[in-house]
Amino acid sequence: MNLSLAEYVKRRNGVPLGNSDSLRNMLSRSLGAGKFSSFWQYWNPIWGYYLGKYVFKPLKFIFSTTLSLIITFVICGFIHDLVIMILKWKFTLLLTPWFFFMSLFVVLVDFAKIDYSKCPWILRATINILIITICLFLAYQVKI
Repeated sequence: MNLSLAEYVKRRNGVPLGNSDSLRNMLSRSLGAGKFSSFWQYWNPIWGYYLGKYVFKPLKFIFSTTLSLIITFVICGFIHDLVIMILKWKFTLLLTPWFFFMSLFVVLVDFAKIDYSKCPWILRATINILIITICLFLAYQVKI
């Protein structure tokens, strides 16, 4: 099924593209996700649409879904790092390893079937933020 960007965003945010409630819905749905992989289904749906369409799906023709997911996260992190390198005119990689670690958590949490969707929203948000923070901490340990 090939969704347009507008259809994809509406499915992820529950409101049409450009709606004033879009940011609020994205934050509420992503932070309140009951699995870390679900967090990424709601986070930044416009960026997610293009990563899915132009990076993840083509990679799945070559690699397994798991490896394609990890590579997509790494590419996403590198694009973020590339913008910073261009702005600072200095080579640095922090977001690439950060996104790599987050991809590992996505894979591991799904593999372990960890589901906290029945927990209150605030606990789900805390768990998701904690995972993101742990991954950032790990990225700082290997910062290039």
